[in-house]
Formats: sequence, C-alpha cells, structure tokens
Amino acid sequence: MKTTARLFSRFEDMMMAVTFAEAGEFGTAREIMKEGEVRRPAASRRMDREIRASRPAKTAGRK
Repeated sequence: MKTTARLFSRFEDMMMAVTFAEAGEFGTAREIMKEGEVRRPAASRRMDREIRASRPAKTAGRK
C-alpha cells in the first residue's frame, strides 16, 4: 500500500511540474521535480546492477 501511495504521489508531482513547465515556469517545475528526488542507497543500486548483469543479453534478430 505504501508503494502505491508513493507512486501516485510521485506521478502527481510530475504532472504538476509538467503544468508549470507548459506555462513557462521552468524554474518552478525543476524545483518540484527536485523535491521528489530520493537518493537510493548504494546497496539498492548494486543489487539492480547485479540483476541486470545476470540476465541473458538480448540479441538482434532473435524471435
């Protein structure tokens, strides 16, 4: 449930930033986007990298 609420909140912030950007308020849009940035711990980034490395590489032309 927390993940869904966090995802919805992030989406809402993005849409608000888009609205400001469309109105020409680029600075405000950037501020809104920066407020939502969350620094992920190194362990989480490392796990993502290991998961990607363990997947087989996609090759062009294979179906």
